[in-house]
Amino acid sequence: MDRTSIIFGNRMSEKTIRKANRSKANNIRKYGDDSHVTFRTAVRDNPYIGEALGVKNILVGRSKSQNPPVPDFDVEKGVIVGNIRMGFGHYRISMAIASAAHSMGYTPYWLDLNSYNDTVCTKLISAQNELYSLGSRISQKSSLFNKFVWEPINYEGFRQLTYNAVDQRNAELMAPVYKNIPRGIPVIATHVWPAQAAVHAGMENVVNCIPDNWPMALHYAEGSLHTVQTHYAYQGYRIGNGMMKDKVVNPMPDDALIYTGHYIDHELVENIELDCEKRVERTVTGEPIRFLLTIGGAGAQKEIFASVIRYLIPHVKAGRAAVYVNVGDYRNVWEELRNEIGGMKELSTEHMNDWKETTEFAKNAISGNVTGIHGFWHENIFEAVYCTNLLMRSADVLVTKPSELAFYPIPKLFIKRVGGHEQWGAVHSAEIGDGTLECRDVPHTIQMMELFLNDKNYIRNMCASIMRNKRMGIYDGAYKAVEAAFELKKNREGK
Repeated sequence: MDRTSIIFGNRMSEKTIRKANRSKANNIRKYGDDSHVTFRTAVRDNPYIGEALGVKNILVGRSKSQNPPVPDFDVEKGVIVGNIRMGFGHYRISMAIASAAHSMGYTPYWLDLNSYNDTVCTKLISAQNELYSLGSRISQKSSLFNKFVWEPINYEGFRQLTYNAVDQRNAELMAPVYKNIPRGIPVIATHVWPAQAAVHAGMENVVNCIPDNWPMALHYAEGSLHTVQTHYAYQGYRIGNGMMKDKVVNPMPDDALIYTGHYIDHELVENIELDCEKRVERTVTGEPIRFLLTIGGAGAQKEIFASVIRYLIPHVKAGRAAVYVNVGDYRNVWEELRNEIGGMKELSTEHMNDWKETTEFAKNAISGNVTGIHGFWHENIFEAVYCTNLLMRSADVLVTKPSELAFYPIPKLFIKRVGGHEQWGAVHSAEIGDGTLECRDVPHTIQMMELFLNDKNYIRNMCASIMRNKRMGIYDGAYKAVEAAFELKKNREGK
C-alpha cells in the first residue's frame, strides 16, 4: 500500500510525492535496493542483557540460498522488539519493553535495524544517525545554529505530515530485513522506522511506541497501533495538531492510537516503593545525596555536566553529595572531564568496561554507603545504556536532558534540552511531580542543585509523587504495550 500519498486520509501534494520519490531514488543510488535480495535470519542469546531480560538477538544477513531456513521462533510467546541504534533513547525504551515482556512470560527478540552492515536498511539509517549526532553536538556549541537550524527542524520540521510522507517512502527500503521472520509474531517498535518497515513488509501485528510528548508526524506509522506515554500526546497525535501548518488535519481513527503510560523497565517499576523509601531515608539520616549524571548517545552537553561536577566537588569533599557519571560508550568524555576539572581525579573511582563489577556496585549501592565520584564507561552499547538503569535504583537525583529519561520513576533535574521537542518531556514531568522544570542555562541548573542539597522536602515530595503515580498506573506503559501487541495477535487469529 502507498503510505506516502495519503496519510490517515490526508492527501499529500504532488510536490511532496515527487520529493519523496526523489529521496528514495537518491538513496537507491547511494546504498542500493534489497527488495530482491534473499536474507538469512538467525537467533542468538544476547550476551549482555540476555540473562537479565531474556533477550535474544535476531541476526540478518545475505544468503546464497533462495529459501534460507527460518530460525525456530517462539511463534506463540515471541515478540519482536524493533529498534535502531540511534543515540541511547530508543535502545533504552526497547530494554523497557523487553523487560516487561520477559516479566510477563514472553520471549523478546531484539531486531536492531542499524546493526546489519550488509543491508541497505543499515546503511541508510547509519547515514541519518551520523547527521543527527553531528547536529546535536553542533547545537550545543553554536547558539545561532541551534536557534535557526536545529530547534526549527526538531520542533516544526519533524512535526509536518510532509516529513512523514518522505520517511514512509524511504522506509520501503528498510522492509526487506523482515523477509525471513514469521508474519504473525507481534512487532513492538521503539522508533518509527522499524514500525514503518514492518508494515511495509507485511508484518501483521505492529505496535509503534511513540517516545515524545511533543506530537510530530515523524512518528506516524500508519497500519500500526500507535501508543503514547501521556494524555497530552494522545490529543496532539489524534488530531494531527499543527501537522499541516494551520490546516485542520483529518484525525487518526480511534483504533490506531492508545494511551499506555510511561515505558519503564519491570525491575524499576517493581521496586519503586523500596527505592523511594531509601531515598527519603538518606535525606533524614544526612547521607550524601547521590546525583546520577548520564551523558546521552550523541555525546552532547559535556560542558554543562562539567559545570555541575565543578559545583558538586566541594559538597563531595564535605560528605554532602556523591556523584555517578555514566559516559556511556564515550571513554574520551570521562577522560576529558577528569583532566579538565580540578580536584575530580582525586575523588574519582573508575568502573571501566567491567560489567560484573558495575552490576555488583549497583546492587550493593541500593542499601550500602556511597561516597566520592564514580565514573562508568562500557564499550558495548547494551551495557553503556543499561548501566544508567542499574544505577538509577540507588541514585537520589537523575541529572539529564528531558528526553526518554524524563519519564523514569526517579527524582530528576532537567538540564538544557537538545532539540525543541524535548522540552515537553520536562513540562510533563514537572506536572506529575517527579522532575524539575527544564534548566536552560548553567546558573539555573546550579540553583536547582542547591535546592536538592539544602531543601530536604524536595526529594521527599518527588518520591511521594512517584509512589502516587505508580498507584495510578502512570509507569505501566511497557506492560500495556506488550498487552496491546498480543491483543492484536489474538484478534487477528480469532477472525
